[in-house]
Amino acid sequence: MSSTANGKNGTWRNWGGNVSARPAREVTPASVEELAAAVRQAAEDGLKVKAVGTGHSFTSIAATDGVLIRPQLLTGIRDIDREAMTVTVEAGTPLKRLNMALAREGLSLTNMGDIMEQTVSGATSTGTHGTGRDSGSIAAQIKGLELVTADGSVLTCCEKENPEVFAAARIGLGALGIVTAITFAVEPVFLLTAREEPMPFDRVLADFEELWAENEHFEFYWFPHTGSTNTKRNNRSAGPEKPVPQLQSWFEDEFLSNGVFQVANWVGRAAPATIPAIAQISSKALSARTYTDIPYKVFTSPRRVRFVEMEYAVPRAAVVEALRELKTMVDRSHLKVSFPVEVRTAPADDITLSTASGRDTAYIAVHMFQGTPYQRYFTAAERIFTTHEGRPHWGKVHTRDAEYFSRVYPRFAEFTALRDRLDPDRRFQNDYLRRVLGA
Repeated sequence: MSSTANGKNGTWRNWGGNVSARPAREVTPASVEELAAAVRQAAEDGLKVKAVGTGHSFTSIAATDGVLIRPQLLTGIRDIDREAMTVTVEAGTPLKRLNMALAREGLSLTNMGDIMEQTVSGATSTGTHGTGRDSGSIAAQIKGLELVTADGSVLTCCEKENPEVFAAARIGLGALGIVTAITFAVEPVFLLTAREEPMPFDRVLADFEELWAENEHFEFYWFPHTGSTNTKRNNRSAGPEKPVPQLQSWFEDEFLSNGVFQVANWVGRAAPATIPAIAQISSKALSARTYTDIPYKVFTSPRRVRFVEMEYAVPRAAVVEALRELKTMVDRSHLKVSFPVEVRTAPADDITLSTASGRDTAYIAVHMFQGTPYQRYFTAAERIFTTHEGRPHWGKVHTRDAEYFSRVYPRFAEFTALRDRLDPDRRFQNDYLRRVLGA
């Protein structure tokens, strides 16, 4: 077990660089037993406990001044059940490793987000999602969970065993215990054809319902200060496989989307007045393309340009109006926004604090380049999202609290009652959970 923190003098920092913490100690358990022992020891020492994944959350959801649990030794596939079509994986496994291991076994998750650097437990506990007409977030694909609770005992749950814990712990925010293993539903690997093409903002909004209904996975990016979007439709395909050629892939996904984009953001940060002109060029840089590949190669892409993000889930029926209001706000303000706005969807699910809990959902994500002031933009955007009963992503910047969540989540009290039962002494509490769940 280690007790060193990354960074200087024991400071932990998140990926976005906007959150840091100084834990009393760090523990890297090599087994569930060691993790349970670390939780019991923390209780004896009167310390809080938090597990941290790769730090991809922009909120302080993983920050602690107590014991920081790092899960990098709890990785790998425990079991593949080809009859039940499930795979059980250790909580610290990065999504990237899971996706590659499944592909080797001829298997795949049904849907996923657009990056795969996170650990499976970090991604699911915060409600990470992609886009889908019929298929939901990564957590919605969970069939079973194992977690270490506040007294150091190991609890397993699924639809039949501890169903009330299962309903909540799939997106548990780290408040109910430390997830040590997850069982996902999987299916035989399949091919997706991606069709990416520019489309005017007004046309996307006018045709939004149609684009959503006609595609298994529809999303688009709108470039602020322009009337342009880049749309992406992913649909299952009989093949043949036609990946993006290597050179073209490097040029579009690395050079344009990461390299040139990074430089453009540096310029924009130094001279904000140039941003609208850069946005016009950026929105035209990526041309239409179609390719066919296995799911993780279509759903995910590298994100090397660091940013800070806010994302809200609104009822799908409200998304067009919310986007119009967002565009009007940006056009009328003196804001200079160099990052595109990302729009995705998810069907209603049955997870207590899922952003799609009980309602068909659309997501609107706003980003700012790391190191540029984002408060004015995010505050104005949040004002729009909350008028539509928006639910913020648990791992992205927002200013909401328990009082607000009790209004927008019908089952909020169900979650807090379960937390009272599983963690009466608030062993897993931190400042963020105190704000969003109440003391």
